Amino acid sequence: MSSFWKDLRYGFRALRLSPGFTLIATLTLALGIGANTAIFQLIDSIRLRSIPVKNPQELGTIRIADRHWGSGQFSSQYSQLSFPIWEQIRKRQEGFAEIAAWSDQRFNLATGGEVRKAKGIRVSGDFFHVLGVEPVLGRLIGPEDDQPACAASAANISYAFWQRNFGGDPSVVGKPLTLDGISFVVLGVTPPGFNGISVGDTFDVAVPLCVEPILSPRNNRLTLRHAWWLASIGRLKPGWTIARANAQIKAVTPAILQETIPPVYDAAGVKKYLEYKFGAFSASTGFSELREDSETPLWLLLGISGLVLLIACANLANLMLARASARERQITIRRALGASRWRMIRELLSESLLLAVAGTVCGLFLAFAISRMLVALISTQQNQIFLDLGMDWRVLTFTTALAVLTTVFFGLAPAVRATRAEPATLLQSGSRGMSGGRERFSLRRILVVSQVAVSVVLLMGALLFVRSLRNLTTLNVGFQQSGILVTNVDFQCLHLPEERFTEYKRDLVKRVQAIPGVESAANAMLVPFGGSAWNEDVLLEGSDTDAGVVWLNYLGPGYFQVIGTPLLTGRDFDDRDTATSGKVAIVNQAFVRKILKGADPLGKRFRIHEPPGKPRPLYEIVGVAADNKFQDMHEEFLPFMYFPATQQEHPAPDDLILVRSSLPLTSLMASLKQTVAGVNPSIDLEFLVFKTRIHNSLLQDELMATLSGFFGFLAALLAAIGLYGVISYMVLQRTKEIGIRMAVGAGRADVVGMILKEAGILTIAGLVIGTTLALASAQVVKSLLYGLKPRDPLTMVLAVVTLAAVAALASFLPAYRASRLDPLKALHYE
Repeated sequence: MSSFWKDLRYGFRALRLSPGFTLIATLTLALGIGANTAIFQLIDSIRLRSIPVKNPQELGTIRIADRHWGSGQFSSQYSQLSFPIWEQIRKRQEGFAEIAAWSDQRFNLATGGEVRKAKGIRVSGDFFHVLGVEPVLGRLIGPEDDQPACAASAANISYAFWQRNFGGDPSVVGKPLTLDGISFVVLGVTPPGFNGISVGDTFDVAVPLCVEPILSPRNNRLTLRHAWWLASIGRLKPGWTIARANAQIKAVTPAILQETIPPVYDAAGVKKYLEYKFGAFSASTGFSELREDSETPLWLLLGISGLVLLIACANLANLMLARASARERQITIRRALGASRWRMIRELLSESLLLAVAGTVCGLFLAFAISRMLVALISTQQNQIFLDLGMDWRVLTFTTALAVLTTVFFGLAPAVRATRAEPATLLQSGSRGMSGGRERFSLRRILVVSQVAVSVVLLMGALLFVRSLRNLTTLNVGFQQSGILVTNVDFQCLHLPEERFTEYKRDLVKRVQAIPGVESAANAMLVPFGGSAWNEDVLLEGSDTDAGVVWLNYLGPGYFQVIGTPLLTGRDFDDRDTATSGKVAIVNQAFVRKILKGADPLGKRFRIHEPPGKPRPLYEIVGVAADNKFQDMHEEFLPFMYFPATQQEHPAPDDLILVRSSLPLTSLMASLKQTVAGVNPSIDLEFLVFKTRIHNSLLQDELMATLSGFFGFLAALLAAIGLYGVISYMVLQRTKEIGIRMAVGAGRADVVGMILKEAGILTIAGLVIGTTLALASAQVVKSLLYGLKPRDPLTMVLAVVTLAAVAALASFLPAYRASRLDPLKALHYE
């Protein structure tokens, strides 16, 4: 140990004497280790870490094992079960000592005017007991609070909500809380470490499932067999495993399905429904929609940052080799005086260890900043991502492993090679760099070729993601994105009769259209990128066979003008389209292509596939609109059918009003609030900026393009530095040779050509190997690209040409410097 500490002190002094090298090496390692740790930290938080509840390894969930088909209402993030199915599962499952159901929901805390959202969860009575969560104040919802026909009285709040909205008031228990206009009483507060079981999300309020008829009187999902809105969570019985619970629930699946067949399904739907298989799955890491969306990109980014770290280590290995070469004579003399080879290796390796420790410590601080930046990149104002980014044993183990590997990779080989040659050989030769001969220089060449090869892979990946994002941002989405504000109006609290809904909406739109500065306004049931969609099977007139699945929307007159989607042929909806007039529809180009097979659409009629026993009215096509994206920029254009809002059979007491205006956003919002309040101050309002919603749909693409672009640039820079270092070292080693060549008549151009030839061989070898690797691995990113093939020729050429140009510049500088050597001085150089 005494010798070890001496080696470290010696290494510290050696690094202190080379501050430039030490700073560059530390920053390079910090960046590589920090980026890898940050991305692994996200993967750990999203994918690997157990939720912070009692014995999470005992938790499981029951859901459909392989959902190949679905029909009905899907109204939550985890729409895995209907309430009737949940009741059957609770009755028939045997593997869980306790099992509960839950669903996510957003509540409005305001009582009129602009909406104030709170994240909520609906829970069955055993939910908190299953998880082993204890309150910090009051009590948590129990079975006695979740009884049929319960009153809207029980609610729990989270610790963060308690601090934020009640100032941590210890007397909060028993106080009223208004949710969606309904009064609840606070039963208790959950502990600060509990944020729900949806990873990446939090909750503010929890209410029992039984309040569904109170909160949703027009759409009571407790009785609807085709309403999918629940997920389950249970704790295994002692001695049971997930595999055993899975086998048991599979055995009772047919009975569960037979008892819960939705009456709205026809024979074909019933057949598909009865093909479902229920299974039990581990729930120790909770539920996560974020996990499904981000897992593949994060693993890919971890691989990319790992390659950058590999390039950084190769660069540092080259630098360490150069440092070792400069100290050869010192090492040789010390070995001749009796120092052992292992002693010299350990001394040189101590420098690498110090650099690795410094890079790791700096990298950890950098990792915290990068991981929080990544969370900010994938968060939106409407959907803030919450992740526990604290250090745990997995992250610490990963970072420690990186530090050890980097030390070995860039430190061990130079140390071993610096001590390989016999002292007698060097002392007899008296020449500079004898031990740094062809074998050592070959290692440096191999490292540079490897750097160039890996850089080609990273640069090609970066260009693919950047070009894919460009394709998405320049895509003709079928509508205008700027200058549109979407206003969600909800007048459910007014308790108007349903027959008045349509006229009430029309009056609201007219009032909005009259606001000074508003160019146009129209209402719609759904808007593009609004987060909701509705589709149905359609049948063409004279056929009983489904023609395909079509998405639908209910619109007011002028919708296409507001949104900027051209009406290609036919007419828009107008006053002729009433509840008693003939049913009409406008379809889009995709409908004409996929459903009508290109036939002339005007005058054609079709039906919607209705439940058995329900009449199927015919809809006549009166217009064709251009295609537009609706849910995802990556999707192909979906077939759409648009119906007039005045012909909606059961209109809802809420609506979306699209407003086109050149007014400043704050001014327009203030005018809308004033106008709607003039109708009735109890109407709830929520504003959505249309362009922002579309931009938010590209967050994952922006993340991949930004980070892969940064890593690609960094890789090219490191490869250029590595090539520059090798060529500079080669020039240094061949100084006398260059002097002789120039003394016997070689010109400066000859010297430059000789050096560039050497650099060109290394570069071409790296480019060939890198291109082969890039083409072989290109399929990995296929699912993340838009409008590009993974082996896109132009991207490959751009990557190769860019890297070749960077390498040429890095090589030319030492070549030019070599050509300026004075032959006389070169001949005397030693």
